[in-house]
Amino acid sequence: MPPQRAIIKPELLVWAREEAGLTVEEAAKKISVRTDHLLACENDEAKLTVRQLRILSNAYKRPLAFFFLPKPPPKSVELRDFRRAAEEHPEPESPKLRFEIRRARYRRKVAIELLDELGENIGEFRVRATLQDDTTDVAQRLRDLLRVTRAEQRNFEDEYAALNTWREAIENAGVAVFQASGINDREMVGFSLSEPLLPVIVLNISGAPVRRIFTMMHEMAHLMLRTGGVCTLSENQAIEVFCNEVAGEALVPRAWLLAEPIVKNRGPQKEWNDGLIQALSRRYRVSKETLLRRLVVAGYATNAFYETKRTQYQLEYDARAKAIAKRLQEMDKSGGASPSTMAVSEAGKMFVRLVLESYRQDKITLSNVSDYLEVRTKHLDRIAQAIKNPILELGAA
Repeated sequence: MPPQRAIIKPELLVWAREEAGLTVEEAAKKISVRTDHLLACENDEAKLTVRQLRILSNAYKRPLAFFFLPKPPPKSVELRDFRRAAEEHPEPESPKLRFEIRRARYRRKVAIELLDELGENIGEFRVRATLQDDTTDVAQRLRDLLRVTRAEQRNFEDEYAALNTWREAIENAGVAVFQASGINDREMVGFSLSEPLLPVIVLNISGAPVRRIFTMMHEMAHLMLRTGGVCTLSENQAIEVFCNEVAGEALVPRAWLLAEPIVKNRGPQKEWNDGLIQALSRRYRVSKETLLRRLVVAGYATNAFYETKRTQYQLEYDARAKAIAKRLQEMDKSGGASPSTMAVSEAGKMFVRLVLESYRQDKITLSNVSDYLEVRTKHLDRIAQAIKNPILELGAA
């Protein structure tokens, strides 16, 4: 029998490919057809087989039913790109990054619908800032919002405990925090969706925990400014500089740092010993680069010394990121992280709890739960147990 052809509107093929961020050549390669054949299908001069369409739906991260819609939906709104200076032409987002942006928007939509079904109030994110504000004041407003005390911060058991605590505090403040895997951190360390109801932060899971903590604070500053977008924590733009300064002050308040005996007894220095910098960074559970930058801002270290050490710290960070990536690859080869760990780590406790509570109250079906958490139903007991305990972070040593 001849293969069954898929009778679909060609404009849906074009829309889905462009939204996935793929060229015709890249898409054709994924389904093992000639480029000219896929182009002919998009021009309504040929038809894909049903089997080819199934493969293509996986490549485009769209359900098969999407391709049988009467017409394409509106184009997605592009996120603002803070990765390069305004005058530079930004590189296109990778298909994986485009998918994670779409996934974050979908999860946010689901969460709002579930909150409404449960009759829970969705408070508006009202904490605001402007670029004219003093960064110290903005950072204090951020700490007041998150309610993580100085004592709690000093008593973090390790950097993963710090990451989990800050993440939960942010979610308790009405911001969903998701994590994305499979994206190079040179392309994205984090992005945010600035919305009045349930704004979103997405972290690159390949980053070291202290890097992700700083990214969360950086993105919180973006949300306060109402300027969500894709970031690499560069200092190419005034907004990025502002958000970096807020994040640094929120994590290591200047007054606290200057009161540290190590700092108070030594006073301003041109250079600082690596051991002292490391001891202070561990106390606040931040990177050595962040800690040294705070000393520079306080006038206790020089910019020249910071620039010298920054190169060293970047090499150390790259080595750590490679180690995490290697560990994740090894986990994939051995079957990967458990689905329950993956679900909680990527979707976050707030989203997972919301889905499970909606099911408990018969607001959604078991099939919905599986779809929203992207796991088989047999893993739900372990997921329910996982959100009662500290999150097992992917990549943890």
